[in-house]
Amino acid sequence: MIKKINILGVHFSNLDEPQLVALLDNRIAEAQKTQVCFVPTNSILAARKSRFVMDVYNSADVVMCDGVPVQLASRLLGTPLKQRLTGFDFFPHFIQHCVQKKYSIYFLGAKEGVAKQLAAMYQSRYPGIRVAGYCTPPFAAAFSEEQNAVMRSAINAAKPDVLFVSLTAPKQDIWIHQQLEHLNVKLAIGVGAAFDSEAGSLKRAPILMQQMGLEWFFRFLQEPGRMFRRYFIEAPIFVPLVMFQFLSTLFHKSNTAPHHN
Repeated sequence: MIKKINILGVHFSNLDEPQLVALLDNRIAEAQKTQVCFVPTNSILAARKSRFVMDVYNSADVVMCDGVPVQLASRLLGTPLKQRLTGFDFFPHFIQHCVQKKYSIYFLGAKEGVAKQLAAMYQSRYPGIRVAGYCTPPFAAAFSEEQNAVMRSAINAAKPDVLFVSLTAPKQDIWIHQQLEHLNVKLAIGVGAAFDSEAGSLKRAPILMQQMGLEWFFRFLQEPGRMFRRYFIEAPIFVPLVMFQFLSTLFHKSNTAPHHN
């Protein structure tokens, strides 16, 4: 049983990367359909605004902490998460693991041409890698049922063990949640902009900035138009909400503690 930690209503899986990989190996071996989400601050806030999004995350098999603010919040609340693990970092690590385990993989998402480029790059880098296919859906806030049917058909024909989805969060997590029961896959993982990062069309922040928790600022400098609202309007709301949860927890503990006369 995975220990879950509640941050603003989203229940995070308290796993480090080796534990996550071992869990996914077991799920694949047992052919248990599994959804993995990497959840940053903006996705927690989206879940607070929408009961449906909250249900998407709290019904997912694994929900990992993707973001320094989320990890700091877990410490403040007295329930520290073992690791901050981004889709950016997990994706290339797990690709190597898939090569070793001979899992077949499928790439869905990113901009036109990126998934194809990624497949070619990995086939060159890892001889013997089992790339079952790739698909780039049209850019849309939500896909039509006809578009979903085309994607499902392509994925099911390929029958991959692992489906990687790069549609940004929470959109990718909602899509997997809605489609997984109709997909012939064992594991579906939303990895955000990891396709673009691996293909070289999106630059990662320098290691020092990543360690200092400033990767968000590097992303903002690269895509100011798209990231301004996320980082400067939505994200600041996160801190007072976490403080309120912290104070509520303290108040609850003080009220439930035994009183001695």
